[in-house]
Amino acid sequence: MTTLDQPSARPAEKARQADKGRLRRLRPQSRQDMALFWFLIPGIVALLLFHYIPLLGNIIAFQDYQPFIGIMHSPWSGLDNFDVIFNGDDQFLKALVNTLELTLIQVVFVFPVPIVLALALNSLVSERVKRWVQNVLYLPHFLSWVVIVALFQQMLGGTGMLNLFLQAQDLDTWNIIGNPDFFKTLITSQVIWKDAGWGTILFLAALSRVDSNLYEASAMDGASRFRQTWHVTLPSLRGLVILLLILRLGDALSVGFEQILLQQTAVGLDSSEVLDTYVFNNGVVGGQWGVAAAVGLVKGVIGILLVLGANKIAHLFGEEGVYRS
Repeated sequence: MTTLDQPSARPAEKARQADKGRLRRLRPQSRQDMALFWFLIPGIVALLLFHYIPLLGNIIAFQDYQPFIGIMHSPWSGLDNFDVIFNGDDQFLKALVNTLELTLIQVVFVFPVPIVLALALNSLVSERVKRWVQNVLYLPHFLSWVVIVALFQQMLGGTGMLNLFLQAQDLDTWNIIGNPDFFKTLITSQVIWKDAGWGTILFLAALSRVDSNLYEASAMDGASRFRQTWHVTLPSLRGLVILLLILRLGDALSVGFEQILLQQTAVGLDSSEVLDTYVFNNGVVGGQWGVAAAVGLVKGVIGILLVLGANKIAHLFGEEGVYRS
């Protein structure tokens, strides 16, 4: 009996040893590691308090929620709050179309800009010039959207610098800030100006890890600067680009709540309403808490599905993606 039981016991024993090995690797190996674990605690607590615990509030998507009686006493409404989605409410459809259009524009025109900037910065020979340009590009990221929108209004508004200059030259003025036709272009340009420089950090870090011997070997083979970029630099960024693109798809239906809300009154809801502002306008402003929660819940589920799908596609092309399956 002992000899018969040994083969079946070996896999279980190996599994237990593997689990012990994983736990051993997770344990702090020194006081320095323990200090790092303590530094993680505030971030974990903040993540739980402001991200995971509030997820329980999604239950109001299935209730006729009334704030003055609370979640525990609000009557259940089933899927009634989802009617705006399933039955195609006009306001919701406008918000959905605007969101998808802005998402497509930002993926096509905004996402590649940090890559191009990182390649340009990496080509600079002078470290002093490179640091100065980086500081200039990083600065807008630390400005709030209130400040940035105010700056654009001072430059491109009806009485802004551009129109004052055109008036001084006896030329026709341009209504850029209040023109619905220019709204998506305006939003995209603001995003590029604010966050493109900050987005270069990860790409510059990845470029610093590229082996310089690869460039020397390609130069000896007669490769031009463009060929070196195409065959050496860009392949080294492929994994990072795919990872960031997957994460961007997960956040695809969030296209700048505060930025758009600050400029809605100038262009109207038809051209500026997106899903995030739809949730705010119908929930916080309109008091339709259940409908707003239902739209937000569906948006979150779609984001999860996009991440899972894009990650699976990345695995099919041999990339790790966000996580390994």
